[in-house]
Amino acid sequence: MGLACLALFIFIVSFPPGLAQDVAHSTLIVHGSETIAETDDNFICATLDWWPHDKCNYNQCPWGYSSVINLNLSHPVLAKAIQAFKSLRIRIGGSLQDRVLYDVGNLRLPCHPFRKIEGSLFGFSKGCLHMKRWDELNNLFSKTGAVVTFGLNALNGRQWIKNNAWGGDWNFSNAYDFINYTVARRYSIDSWEFGNELSGSGIGASVSAEQYAKDLIALKKIIDELYKSSHSKPSLVAPGGFYNREWYAKLLQVSGAGVINAMSHHIYNLGAGVDPHLVSKILDPSFLSQISDTFINLEETIKKHGPWASAWVGESGGAYNSGGRHISNTFVNSFWYLDQLGMASKYDTKVYCRQSLVGGNYGLLNTTTLAPNPDYYSALLWHRLMGKRVLAVSGDAPPSLRCYAHCSKGKAGVTLLLINLSNETKFMIGTHSSVQNLHMEEESVDGGSRVIHGLKKTVSFVGQGSSDAPLFREEYHLTPQGSHLQSQTMLLNGSPLELTRDRGIPPLKPNLVRADSLISVSPLSIAYIVFPNFDAQACA
Repeated sequence: MGLACLALFIFIVSFPPGLAQDVAHSTLIVHGSETIAETDDNFICATLDWWPHDKCNYNQCPWGYSSVINLNLSHPVLAKAIQAFKSLRIRIGGSLQDRVLYDVGNLRLPCHPFRKIEGSLFGFSKGCLHMKRWDELNNLFSKTGAVVTFGLNALNGRQWIKNNAWGGDWNFSNAYDFINYTVARRYSIDSWEFGNELSGSGIGASVSAEQYAKDLIALKKIIDELYKSSHSKPSLVAPGGFYNREWYAKLLQVSGAGVINAMSHHIYNLGAGVDPHLVSKILDPSFLSQISDTFINLEETIKKHGPWASAWVGESGGAYNSGGRHISNTFVNSFWYLDQLGMASKYDTKVYCRQSLVGGNYGLLNTTTLAPNPDYYSALLWHRLMGKRVLAVSGDAPPSLRCYAHCSKGKAGVTLLLINLSNETKFMIGTHSSVQNLHMEEESVDGGSRVIHGLKKTVSFVGQGSSDAPLFREEYHLTPQGSHLQSQTMLLNGSPLELTRDRGIPPLKPNLVRADSLISVSPLSIAYIVFPNFDAQACA
């Protein structure tokens, strides 16, 4: 018989200077009777951007040679880093996508590389994607199993009107020839995205929702025509901008049923990459929770105006303008990133695209060496452990402990993601299966070991099976090297995660722990906990 809930008893152990040890009791309950949301199979996504090497912010130029145009596709680490996911979704897009011409068909404009032009849109000229390069990219995608989302130029043919506003019909001829070439070559494209950050008042440029919808209808017809003989048809994703309630609603209303398959929006909720308060924002639970309003509002907009569509985070780098130097590529950023993944999935977001796979300060891979940064391993563990079915979590744990639960991926059971944002509190977590809500009164005593020992005698912990044979759970504890939050080296169960001798991704091995023992989550650490024996009806 399936068990409806997994109760997690949280013993909060903190050590304030000069005070006796405090122990407080709280409860978290994972509700396994039904799912509250569901992600796509390829929820984890990373962006390849178009920025040239001379894209600079705050007197630094962190992009190097990492763009769609100039990234070394034969670098020995790149393919291995993508292959480790088996099916990593890669989004090709970014600000300059609306300045890209495709060197194919009847292109009547010169197709030159991006070059800096003061005062032009985004500070660069139009750029060019040659079909030889497109062939090379697709060779990489094919051999690594990547799932591709390609962002199309949505400004082609339009004219600047005033301020950020652009008008006129979209000239689809170049995009038509490019998609036609892609179909003829039998390149696998999961989805086509239309435009980048043109919604609402836009970033650099904007297009009205009515005009955008009209052009999406035209693009949908192109996709239907060119893929009419194909076994599968790519999805249409839009608008890839910042959420604006009125604009998004109007886009769905005017485009009509079945045109947009996924509504994508961007998140940079930490602010500017130069903000000196980035770390404090990342570790502030109340600040992290503020963005939930955006997820809630978008979910409501889709339900009301376009229930045929799903929600995507099409791009998110935390801090904008290339990310925070010595922050976005270090361990501390995983607190923000994993909390975002947990929160987004809870609000029925199907895909979450990280800015970027490589490039800027926020790349999952180091811009120069392509060695993984800490967030790469955080994402890889999510992709391997967290299934697409999302479970509700309730209880009275403090805000500094973030808890997300999913059905485990590829096997029975439930996986928890526990994020400890406190710098002084260690959480000792006991688990108990029950079909009823469980609650424990909070208290503070001197000598936590006595309380915990007493509870062990009175609580039936997960892991006590019908036989005497012990059951085990998997634990993946993530901490920074040297306890330095801004370390670029992540420890898994105390061991540094580094490339192997042959430049491969290291194995991510768990600790096997008796399932009836307490879970310990250290201050400022992250843990994935896999319960293989939790019989959740929603995960059946």
